[in-house]
Amino acid sequence: MSHTEDRADNATTIEGSVALIEAVLTEHGIEHNRAGSGDGSPSVVAVLPGERKLKTTCLLTVGQHGVRVEAFVCRHADEDAEAVYKFLLRRNRHLFGVHYTIDKIDDIYLVGRISTESLTEDELDRVLGQVLEAADGDFNTILEIGFHTSIRREWRWRTVRGESLRNLDAFEHLVTEEDRAAAARGQISLDRGAPATADERPDLPD
Repeated sequence: MSHTEDRADNATTIEGSVALIEAVLTEHGIEHNRAGSGDGSPSVVAVLPGERKLKTTCLLTVGQHGVRVEAFVCRHADEDAEAVYKFLLRRNRHLFGVHYTIDKIDDIYLVGRISTESLTEDELDRVLGQVLEAADGDFNTILEIGFHTSIRREWRWRTVRGESLRNLDAFEHLVTEEDRAAAARGQISLDRGAPATADERPDLPD
């Protein structure tokens, strides 16, 4: 087989993989679009809807030997990073097709790979289902461990301003009596020396 024929076969395989991915996403009503990657490989960006994490963006990059799956879960922890990493490593024992990792700035991702031979509608459905189950199911736990101070400040901020606390219900157990007393005084910052009228919005991940 010539190099030209070999490249043509690779392109057909790659294009066929992209078409299968798009067909599965379309069938399930998942928002998606084509994109390029740094090495020129075709990619599909899928937006998986969730409940705790409202959406998880998943990049499916198609190469000659398979599909790389990469989904952003959460930015790097503000605090207790070691405890966050322990939780993620323990979760890796129970995941199918993907695993947790961090990038060079310690942001948290789910990554995996599906070989070309294994790429079927059922396999893609299982892997994407695992991505969504993990990202959505673990999101609140990651926030609770790695962002608990920001969550408490967010609770104070909303309480002082009279805003809804509905989507903080899952973190009610983190709120202390000190937080309640501070909010009653109009104090948002957890810094005891800060002005009682401090109005800085906490920086929580989406």
